[in-house]
Amino acid sequence: MNDFPKSFYELSEAKREGFIKVKEVKDRGELVAGIFCSFTPREILQAAGIHHVGLCGMTDETIPYAELDLPKNLCPLIKSSYGYAVSEKCPFMYFSDLVVGETTCDGKKKMFEHLKKFKNVYILQLPQDVTNPDALYLYTRELKRFAAFLEETFSVKITEERLRHFCHLENELRKIKCRIFEMEQLEPPAFWGYDLNKVMDGTGFLFNEQAVLEKLENVYAEAKQRYDEGFHPVPKGLKRVLVSGCPSMAVMDKTVKVIEENGGVVVAFENCGGIKTQRHLIDETAEDIYEAIADHYLHIGCAVMSPDIRRFELLPQLIEEFKVDGILEIDLQFCQPFETEAKHVRDMAAEMGIPCLQITTDYSNSDEGQLRTRIEAFMEQLNAM
Repeated sequence: MNDFPKSFYELSEAKREGFIKVKEVKDRGELVAGIFCSFTPREILQAAGIHHVGLCGMTDETIPYAELDLPKNLCPLIKSSYGYAVSEKCPFMYFSDLVVGETTCDGKKKMFEHLKKFKNVYILQLPQDVTNPDALYLYTRELKRFAAFLEETFSVKITEERLRHFCHLENELRKIKCRIFEMEQLEPPAFWGYDLNKVMDGTGFLFNEQAVLEKLENVYAEAKQRYDEGFHPVPKGLKRVLVSGCPSMAVMDKTVKVIEENGGVVVAFENCGGIKTQRHLIDETAEDIYEAIADHYLHIGCAVMSPDIRRFELLPQLIEEFKVDGILEIDLQFCQPFETEAKHVRDMAAEMGIPCLQITTDYSNSDEGQLRTRIEAFMEQLNAM
């Protein structure tokens, strides 16, 4: 990564430095909301003058604390996140004035009930069927209710002008992220997937969206210039893999890194930290800006939706656009929506003639050897094609 632009390296390390930055934010008397999900409307939080930061747990260290209250057969992301809260081992959770949850999976909904005992929690009521004609109306009303809650709770005023301003800023962020992601369509790709995913994860820990935009614009400009001048950190001819499924940041080392050590490169991420949350923009000119925000978020494909039409509209597009040779479906243990939906991914891949490997894992290292064996065999299959 030392060969990349300075902004690239800074963003990859932003999460570690975020522990200091969140303390600085609180020392200035500013508000922080901890969030868990891509469906959370960041624009509304920003219009209320509230910073946002991700709270999803990324380690098994805090899971024993969570299992004192929660069942063992629960998704590791949920247990790790709750463990951060009860053990006070996460500064982001500790300094959050508000935790914003959402009705995605049942495990998270029940976890939020426990969390309410010692944190201020607001739960967004998310429609589960985007094909329902009332879904947009219902989520628009929910977002307006959320805005009213923020105004009353924190004595702030969310003006339409501020809301449209932050819709524009978030759209600009989505556009530049897409341009960076789309550099992976090149042959060879412009970045190793492991490094690029760390950079995109780091954008959530700077507590300044304008600064994030400027850094990402620098990353794109410098990376494009270097690429055009012949700087290609990724060799030509590697097998191009798409990662799909659950949030995978906590298991990158035993999945994505193994792919990229064995003749492959991850060119696209179709999970929460990847391109799927960036492609559909908010209509900044809409008469009802809340409806436009709701429409954007309801275009995110996720296995919690039934039917999950958005995900299966996007996957074939990504396979074609990024010239994908194989799919790695990463599902977290006990994540019933994604584990169950994995058959649809396998069936779709088979119809398209794309090899697909599904793995189910957790946050421990106990399956590291087994996963390495399976992924290495998968890469041998791709390399033989």
